[in-house]
Amino acid sequence: MISRQFLLIFFFIISVFSIQSQDENLLKYKTIPFALKENANAVIRSEIIHFEIKDYDQMVYTNKRIVTILNKEGDSKQSAFQHYDKNTSIKRLEARIYNAQGEEIKKIKEKDFLDVSAVSGGTLYSDNRVKYLKYTPTSYPYTIKFETEVVYKSTAFLYGWRPIEGFYASTENAEYKITNLSDAKVRIQTLNFESYNINKKSEYHFIAENLKAIKSESYSPSFKTYAPYLKATLTDFNMEGVRGVNNNWQDFGKWMYDELITGTEALPQTVKDEIRQKTALATSDREKAKIVYAYMQNKTRYISVQVGIGGWKPMLAKDVDRLGYGDCKALTNYTKSLLTEVGVVSYYTVVHGDYDIIDIDKDFSSLQGNHVILSIPDEEDYVWLECTSQTSPFAYNANFTDDRDVLVVTPEGGKIVHTKVYTADENTTENKAKIQLEATGDITAQVEIISKGARYSHHYYLENELEKDQKLHYKESFNTVNNLEILSVTFNNNKEDIVFKEKLDVKAKKYASKLGERILLKPNVFIMEEYVPPRYKNRKLPFQISRGKVNISTFEIELPNTLQVEALQDSVTISNKFGDYHFSIIQKDENTLLFNRKFKLKKGDYTKEEYKAFRDFLLLVAKHDKSKIVLKSN
Repeated sequence: MISRQFLLIFFFIISVFSIQSQDENLLKYKTIPFALKENANAVIRSEIIHFEIKDYDQMVYTNKRIVTILNKEGDSKQSAFQHYDKNTSIKRLEARIYNAQGEEIKKIKEKDFLDVSAVSGGTLYSDNRVKYLKYTPTSYPYTIKFETEVVYKSTAFLYGWRPIEGFYASTENAEYKITNLSDAKVRIQTLNFESYNINKKSEYHFIAENLKAIKSESYSPSFKTYAPYLKATLTDFNMEGVRGVNNNWQDFGKWMYDELITGTEALPQTVKDEIRQKTALATSDREKAKIVYAYMQNKTRYISVQVGIGGWKPMLAKDVDRLGYGDCKALTNYTKSLLTEVGVVSYYTVVHGDYDIIDIDKDFSSLQGNHVILSIPDEEDYVWLECTSQTSPFAYNANFTDDRDVLVVTPEGGKIVHTKVYTADENTTENKAKIQLEATGDITAQVEIISKGARYSHHYYLENELEKDQKLHYKESFNTVNNLEILSVTFNNNKEDIVFKEKLDVKAKKYASKLGERILLKPNVFIMEEYVPPRYKNRKLPFQISRGKVNISTFEIELPNTLQVEALQDSVTISNKFGDYHFSIIQKDENTLLFNRKFKLKKGDYTKEEYKAFRDFLLLVAKHDKSKIVLKSN
């Protein structure tokens, strides 16, 4: 009679061989389904992520990952790395490299991984480190098998799950599982799962199979808005010895205020006296805030300091004052402390800082965001302060923290608020020019560029650039003007009204082209809406115009006495849901032409079916922008 112990051993051996056989199959390039190679630079052959929550202050993370890299662009999907710090212990870390036939060509043990600081060169101090594999392939495709096991004492961060890891990566098999052995409650949120082959095995266990790569398309919205994504968090957690509660944004914000901010705001008495004196004559909170903001900008500089509770607790305000530097948390908290001293209420605010607009998820409270700014209540709205910049105007937050949901941290708790939206009519660039045309086709011109709103930040940095870089910028901006020479440049940065003005004297040889006795002149000299996005035979994704804008050009063109107008283009006006366009050129007098152009692009979210109409609109704009007028010799 076969014993029970023998059967267990037998089935264990069979199971091991089955797993090994499955792994061997996944290591071979030829076994990848054809559909998963399409549009893919890498294929996730298998990934098994498992969290075991042992208590509110301990969890074990394991990951077994096999990925086949198809080409050089797919190298970034190696993802063979592991972060660690004093609250994180790496128990296992190993990688193996296989060739296209599935033959092992390299084995990398933990000691062979590079061990470096996990922060940028602009960081003064951090105890966060990362061990990562630096592997340069000799041929493609190749496969990496990566395994790690990590024990965490801080449980505030639970890795989410992206069954599709970004553009140009497909997934053959992926699994995500949480085993909760603690009394803490696990909350999860799944987004966009219904459109993909993802099977829910249990409340905290999901399996994805055969997810095709997504190809990037022009003007497509954030990847998160249409790709599958899972978020997870504990309601009762530990962050470096500090216990926290996270049932909703209110109590999570309350925890942040009580545990991260309270006790950090004290200032030296000399600083209190100085800031009170500077604001003594101010007649409003806004005026006080402007004085404090300028004081902070002149006294401090940004440098990353990733210390404190999980890198989330700011430096003491008195240390920022003494040292003259801090990161976004520290500088924001320092500014908040100064404002408190002069009686102005302000709030520490967590945000996803990025040119792309990324919201704090108002429906799922967790540790989110990568940046901190300051918010000041202003009647029914807020003033938003970027405290890491020494040059940004007061209350200006365009292009990095604008138009998104953020977490405002108050003494009563956290609340989600939307930051300022810069409308298309606010985001203006106005080009004015007086242009002198010679009979040879040469031109000289006096150009003025006036930028406001979100367009201001695209220009104001120029005043601090080297002269050679300034000239390079203009040659790239006016790249349709061949042989352009920049003779002089002056700037006027009006931070009060947030308007930046550039004045240039320029010249260019043979800008207008001669054709026998005639000259062909493009009147749209110094700005051209050239970019037209690609045509897609079968577009897959919706599209988005994240920020609207208005470009205005007014050029006065002086003709030599030896030339006269033979033909002018008729005026053009186009208006639709995507924007507006107007183009006109008229003869003011015998020797003067007036060119006017206005192009408005409207912010909006649109379906993939509307993309063709949008592209057709931009094609028309480009066509008219390139139009020429005919001049002939007298």
